[in-house]
Amino acid sequence: MTNTQNSSATPFDQAAGSAASPLHGITIGLDIGGTKTHGIRFEDGHPAADESAGSSNVQNVSREQAARNLADLFATIGGGHVDRVYAGSGGIDTDEDAAALAALIQPLAPEARVTVVHDSRLLLAAGRAATGVAVIAGTGSAAWGRNADGGEARAGGWGYLLGDEGSGYWLGREAVRHSLRRMNQGLPVDQLTAALLASCGLDHPNKLIALFHSPDTGRRFWAQQARHVVEAAASGHRDSAMLLEQAGQDLAALAGQVLGQLKIEGPVILGGGLGMNVAPLQESFRRNLAETGVTDVRVLDQEPVFGVLQLVAEPA
Repeated sequence: MTNTQNSSATPFDQAAGSAASPLHGITIGLDIGGTKTHGIRFEDGHPAADESAGSSNVQNVSREQAARNLADLFATIGGGHVDRVYAGSGGIDTDEDAAALAALIQPLAPEARVTVVHDSRLLLAAGRAATGVAVIAGTGSAAWGRNADGGEARAGGWGYLLGDEGSGYWLGREAVRHSLRRMNQGLPVDQLTAALLASCGLDHPNKLIALFHSPDTGRRFWAQQARHVVEAAASGHRDSAMLLEQAGQDLAALAGQVLGQLKIEGPVILGGGLGMNVAPLQESFRRNLAETGVTDVRVLDQEPVFGVLQLVAEPA
């Protein structure tokens, strides 16, 4: 997920047809993350096919690979006439970003109306909220919100080189940094470092440096290493628990920034792979927001792609 600072960017609509009512006909909903593309085929608002393919976010894979992954997904869920495609993706910060992704999708559903928005909009809608703040904690991290006046604001999501605090990538990188600090201090390999080395197929922490900078690894690889932090924390590893606490604190700060910009008190909806599944991170997130007076905090209870139905049904 990348820079979401341009809150004035509007959804990009590429129209090639229309339907009698918002949910009538065939809708393809896409949630495009840093690791995978989740797609659902809705027929008159009811899910008829649910499949996933590799990421089609061009900030994570090449444009050619994104096109191939989309083609693979549409081969399983996009057959026949499609009335509309509604896609949420990280990195949609301008109309140009949205148009570029729509151009990859349109040939796969040539008769469809294609709409592209930032993926945090899917999350808020999937949380059954028309206003509030959505926080994504997945491969990357970002926050987006909307108030009753239609105002929008975003925070974080600057990409792994500039931010993505509290994300899977951030946790994976911090696990590497933890291991290298212990090595420099002459401390023995601990539980987190041992798990990380085993996962990477290495026999010494010093070799993590070359692997981290290798073109053979990337955001997805290191985001996947976040699981070792979660597992170590669950077994009592103090430093891993502190990393999850920090992740929750950083994500709460993103939410707080957007709440302040929009002058609202909530709700705040936490989603993404980490956000929906890691209890200590959720607890830290809730606690840090509660300390600022924010109490309406919810963890997403369905996949973000289901937010497509609410977004499609919203008045134009």
